[in-house]
Amino acid sequence: MKTFGGPAVLLDRNDINTDEIIPAKYLTEITKIALKPHLLEDLLLDGKAFNNHSAEMEEAKVVITRANFGCGSSREHAVWAFEVNDINVVIASSFARIFRQNMFNCGILAMELSEGDIDAIFAMSGKLQIAVDMDQEQITVHSDDDEQDDLHCSFSLNSYDKDLVSAGGWLSYADTNY
Repeated sequence: MKTFGGPAVLLDRNDINTDEIIPAKYLTEITKIALKPHLLEDLLLDGKAFNNHSAEMEEAKVVITRANFGCGSSREHAVWAFEVNDINVVIASSFARIFRQNMFNCGILAMELSEGDIDAIFAMSGKLQIAVDMDQEQITVHSDDDEQDDLHCSFSLNSYDKDLVSAGGWLSYADTNY
């Protein structure tokens, strides 16, 4: 079974769209790897450009954000940009429907948590590590700040989506099951 979790990066904004995830000018690229340096290149947080080449972003395996993540067009390139950057989990209070399914199809866990849980994660200080327990449908958020207790949050996935991400995406799932 695929392992999910790792160092997290926080994107404190609602409605991050697919054009901000991977700008349209890169949609003519013929390989996924060509998308790698451009993930979140046009993202603005609090009116400032997001540093998509920071050490924190380079280490990240998990992205935590707010509501309606992946809105805009339904392009798969946005998910592929996460895939080639080894992001294996995106946590939000809600996702655009097609984007969410594209994530599962590529073997990336799109996890929806309550707004209260998302707020509690954003209130934590220090560098965050996320551990995902798929069987128990629970995550543990750990901060490197010794003064902070770990936060535990529950999530739920239907069995099909769980099988998709556990297999590594639709192609691996189909190879095993058909």
